[in-house]
Amino acid sequence: MTSPSSQSDKILVVDDSPDNVFLIRTILEEEGYTVSTAENGAIALEKIAHSPCDLVLLDLMMPGMDGYEVTQCMRQNTELPFIPILLITAYDSPNVAQGLDLGADDFIRKPVTVDELLARVRSLLRLKHSIDERDEIARQRQDFVSRLTHDLRTPLVAADRILTLFQEGALGTLSPQMEEVITIMARSNSNLLQMVNTLLEVYRFEAGRKTLAFQPVNLRQLLEEVAKELSPLAEEKRLLVKLDFGEESTLSTVMGDRLDLHRLFTNLVGNAIKFTDLGSVTIRLTPSTASEDSVTIEVADTGPGIPLEEQDTLFERFRQGSHKRSGSGLGLYLSHRIVAAHQGSIQVNSEVDKGSIFTVRLFRS
Repeated sequence: MTSPSSQSDKILVVDDSPDNVFLIRTILEEEGYTVSTAENGAIALEKIAHSPCDLVLLDLMMPGMDGYEVTQCMRQNTELPFIPILLITAYDSPNVAQGLDLGADDFIRKPVTVDELLARVRSLLRLKHSIDERDEIARQRQDFVSRLTHDLRTPLVAADRILTLFQEGALGTLSPQMEEVITIMARSNSNLLQMVNTLLEVYRFEAGRKTLAFQPVNLRQLLEEVAKELSPLAEEKRLLVKLDFGEESTLSTVMGDRLDLHRLFTNLVGNAIKFTDLGSVTIRLTPSTASEDSVTIEVADTGPGIPLEEQDTLFERFRQGSHKRSGSGLGLYLSHRIVAAHQGSIQVNSEVDKGSIFTVRLFRS
């Protein structure tokens, strides 16, 4: 009996034996599946890259590129959608465990029986359809988040501009009480706008829609800008922001997206100020020597520190710390994505009651 969805399911049969291909193709086409064939692994990979199918029936032992290598190539190709792989192997062939470990989903032994073949095909196609449905739901959710953040950002930006006009006195003189209220409103609106912008950037990274504009970036100049912009927050808490750049600052230029690097260090320094009540925040730049190809940036604080059990998951999505001022759990996740996009590294070294040090390593131009 032909299944309702079989008319649209495309199956690729890969086998170097024409007799095996004929038999399997006949069985599948009688069930209404669309079947294409390949006589070796190289041709199969070309066909899959050109037109992905819904299921691959793959002979394990073939001359040249065997089923193990085909499976490995398919699973390493991140551009491909999920395609189930059903290995076909003779009873006297080596164990198929290696193929399953490489990413195959099931196996069947020759000579195949009609009932067993169709049952395994239906099972793997159900798996394919459920994963495709899950991915589609995820895409729709991401699109919804993108539209929502864009819609939220517009009134927040407008409110930010109006509140700035109030603070500058452009809309008339304010009483001391009104000035205090407007300041609180402006700070809250700014925090909300920052959260929306962070969520939007996270979405762009996860949806593969983030485009980086790489250019030479002077890190010393960039970090000085970040420190100056965040100094009012530190002054409110009577914290000292220290800049430790060393003497060889001429070797502190890296290739990167300046806007994203600014966002990265604004987040790290802003977090350090946010979680530190007494002491200081130090921004340390260690330029590479002429023989090295990287630059190290450290953001150190004298805050409460981060418990060891939280450090392993600190850069994961929506991982909020136990601190009462912890935010959405997206800031450090976005920081990690930015650093990864620059082929760099970020790590934390922290001890409770002794502060934290976030270390970023970037490659210089």
